[in-house]
Amino acid sequence: MSATYLPTLKQLQYLIALKDHGHFGRAADACFVTQSTLSAGLRELETLIGVTLVERTRRVVRFTPLGDQIATKARRVLREAEELGDMARAAGRPLSGEMRMSVIPTIAPFMLPRILPRLRADYPELKLFLREEPSGPACEALANGRADCVLLALPYACGDVSVAPLFDDRLFLAFPEGEVAASHGAIQPADIDETRLLLLEDGHCLKDHALAACNRPELRAEATMLGTSLHTVVQMVDNGLGVTMLPKIALDAGILDHTRVAARPLDAEHPSRTLALVWRRASPRERDFQLLAEVLKTAH
Repeated sequence: MSATYLPTLKQLQYLIALKDHGHFGRAADACFVTQSTLSAGLRELETLIGVTLVERTRRVVRFTPLGDQIATKARRVLREAEELGDMARAAGRPLSGEMRMSVIPTIAPFMLPRILPRLRADYPELKLFLREEPSGPACEALANGRADCVLLALPYACGDVSVAPLFDDRLFLAFPEGEVAASHGAIQPADIDETRLLLLEDGHCLKDHALAACNRPELRAEATMLGTSLHTVVQMVDNGLGVTMLPKIALDAGILDHTRVAARPLDAEHPSRTLALVWRRASPRERDFQLLAEVLKTAH
């Protein structure tokens, strides 16, 4: 087949954007084009391959079964195309060019402010685009090529990835100052009142790490799950509404400053989570990610 009749990368980008956003307007915004340009590009793609990929109605964008298959294949094609540029960058100056990193919410606000100034100073040619999202969406973004690497906490199953462990992050129990039961020393899991435990909602791996560290199945049933940030949970503890689990990096970043909340380390069999940088296995930018991991380790 002549190259003239092959789909263009731009057409495939439009298709993936529509798949991700489910809306022509938002997909066009994501591609920095007008809605009519994106729509015309997709119609050209459908005409080129002779099949309908997307069923269009006034309210709903629905991919056909074949459209779903082609969108999945298109992601792989675009990722391979991006890696051509990655190969060239990897052969040039280290940590230069664009890099998209997803960071989970229980790491981003505590670790990034300490490390980004150094990255800007030492690697001024690196354009680091950051996205804060829970582990599941972050790993999905990595698999689909929307992210180049992910900063997360282990254990977590993130797919076929290379892993650079950074450091262990100890878990602490945070409680209102003056609670006699937790006034001194490390906290035993058996001492935690499950009816007062406040944790982040499902989707935040810190919740799973905290529950696994305690090894008390009844905590999962009794704990109150909150769809919020660690800062908000700390405010609830400060108001006497319960206790929570906090990672050491949050304490080091001053999350308890100006509160009446105290914290003690958890004395458990697995009292820590492991922070790590992960990326797609066999990525041509492996050297860059290893170097980035070495820089991230200095945040410890």
